Amino acid sequence: MASSPLAGSLLVAVAWLAVGVAGLIPAGNAAFARRFAFPLGAGAGVALAAFGLQAVWLPSQTLTLPLGLPDLPFHLRIDPLAGFFLMLLGSVSAGISVYAAGYFNTEPSGRLTLICLQYHVFLASMAFVLLADDAYLFMVAWETMALSSYFLVITDHQRPAIRSAGFLYLLIAHLGAIAILLCFGVLHGGRGDYTFDALRAAARSDPEQVRPLVERYDLDDGRSLNLLTRGRVVNLAAAEGHPAAVMDVSFALQALCIEELVVRAGELEPGVHPVPNAIDREVARLKLAALGVEIDALTPAQEEYLDAWRQAAP
Repeated sequence: MASSPLAGSLLVAVAWLAVGVAGLIPAGNAAFARRFAFPLGAGAGVALAAFGLQAVWLPSQTLTLPLGLPDLPFHLRIDPLAGFFLMLLGSVSAGISVYAAGYFNTEPSGRLTLICLQYHVFLASMAFVLLADDAYLFMVAWETMALSSYFLVITDHQRPAIRSAGFLYLLIAHLGAIAILLCFGVLHGGRGDYTFDALRAAARSDPEQVRPLVERYDLDDGRSLNLLTRGRVVNLAAAEGHPAAVMDVSFALQALCIEELVVRAGELEPGVHPVPNAIDREVARLKLAALGVEIDALTPAQEEYLDAWRQAAP
């Protein structure tokens, strides 16, 4: 069973939970957490990356666990997209776990055991978010991820700034959770089935493009859903007023302006300053050169004309 990507990924998530709990035993003794927990977590991350890579090339797999509520068992699914993100999660977590083994070498035992638990619960819950195939398991995993990461953020809770940052993170995470719940409620439509297959099947026809980057799905209960940019990041994929094609110009201007502020920090008075003309022209020149476009230099008469409004001003 463990040879399949889905079963293997499930075992890795369970292993992370087990490693986190094992770090608490015996209480107050961080020997296991210090010497074994993070290396074991790194090994589990490598295994997850391997299972994720395997899933990229295989058909989708599903599994129903005898857990959850009586009429709401946990449904798991792995497909090429989930496999890709599981591969990223496994790879990144393996590197972080190796680093953490040395970074926390001098951490006090009491705090280290809790950090070990919270960290591995966080990793396991992220894996379950990627494997979830129903709204119930997804929200359980999402909430577990939010709470475990919150406790990681406020490890140094004696500092007011840390507590404030932790509260802000928890607030944003739960605002996101509310938005997701509302989306699930709309997609569910009172049908009594929260599996993602049922939500996908709610659309009774292919989507209709009502305008660029907006698709309408007609549901079997007569309602319609408008999906923006097929679920991609809206401000990037649908930024018609500021498309991705010009973002390199924006980033270049921002970077050079920051450099200008750093270099001239002692000269500039507090306030709002316009972008220096030299920076504007340099960014424009580089952009045109990258596009293979050439322009003529301004003649003295043209420069005089451009400045004529100043001369005419009262």
